[in-house]
Amino acid sequence: MTGYPERRLRRLRGSATLREMLAGVRLRREELIAPLFVCEGGNVRREIPSMPGQFQLSDDAAMDAVRRWADKGLRAVLLFGIPDRKDEEGSSAWDDGAAVQRLAAQVKRALPQMLVITDVCLCEYTSHGHCGTVMRRPDGSADVDNDATLQSLAKAALSHARAGADIVAPSAMMDGQVRAIREALDAAGFHDTGIMSYAVKFASSLYGPFREAAQSAPGCGDRRSYQMDYRAPRQAMLEAAADVDEGADILMVKPAGAYLDVIAEVRRRFDLPLAAYHVSGEYSCIMAAARNGWIDLRAVVLETTSAVKRAGADLVITYFAESLAEWL
Repeated sequence: MTGYPERRLRRLRGSATLREMLAGVRLRREELIAPLFVCEGGNVRREIPSMPGQFQLSDDAAMDAVRRWADKGLRAVLLFGIPDRKDEEGSSAWDDGAAVQRLAAQVKRALPQMLVITDVCLCEYTSHGHCGTVMRRPDGSADVDNDATLQSLAKAALSHARAGADIVAPSAMMDGQVRAIREALDAAGFHDTGIMSYAVKFASSLYGPFREAAQSAPGCGDRRSYQMDYRAPRQAMLEAAADVDEGADILMVKPAGAYLDVIAEVRRRFDLPLAAYHVSGEYSCIMAAARNGWIDLRAVVLETTSAVKRAGADLVITYFAESLAEWL
């Protein structure tokens, strides 16, 4: 038996066919969700400087992109709206004629098998850039009014459901947002519209490029009073449990690559489908390194996405979705 244990792993690794057969983690196009920034106007295609290869698209240009993605085997999109009008309430978020709603309707008419998920938040739509209604104090400070925001989120979710969204994805991190949206959807007859909750969303420094893309940087203060502290991972389980109790159909952890331990723990504790969002900062770091020739883009993206899957995610939201669809 001399040498048997020492050579076992070499034998298992030696054949490319055997390596593929024994791979415990496999990526599939059907497990990827492609984010998309849709803006007002016509024939708009603006590249986002901090996110090379990503664009703000008007609904006509966005429809072309979704068709292309469908041809490559992608089956789900996550829509973010960029309005041409902002106010204190973020009222454009529940405008039935807004860009997200128009695009959702177009996609469902033209590509009924494409899963349309819509982000439900107010940060893109408010003049102050916060995710909800802001209470201003006499000393000039401000905080988000959780309960008032729930009403606005419910109105936005209903508008998306009327447009044809299959799943709404509340990301404002307001307490009770899943329950408020579920009750509003059910009361309006949208019992089959699902909720993918940003259940575990950390106050991360990795969102910077997204805030440029969605034009949603806070005008004052920050979002740490309602997004999670990355130093307190045990709170993540409380947030996820609350959303499960309130009726979420899919849980999400955001960011993904920097929080694999949290993904693994949520996977261990809860039986609901689990999504993970490989966020803008993670994308931009990889793109910058690849453009400088420091890493192999394809190899790193495949490895990184596989790590997110290995941690326990069923679905991966990634700006690399189109590239992955070509490589897989």
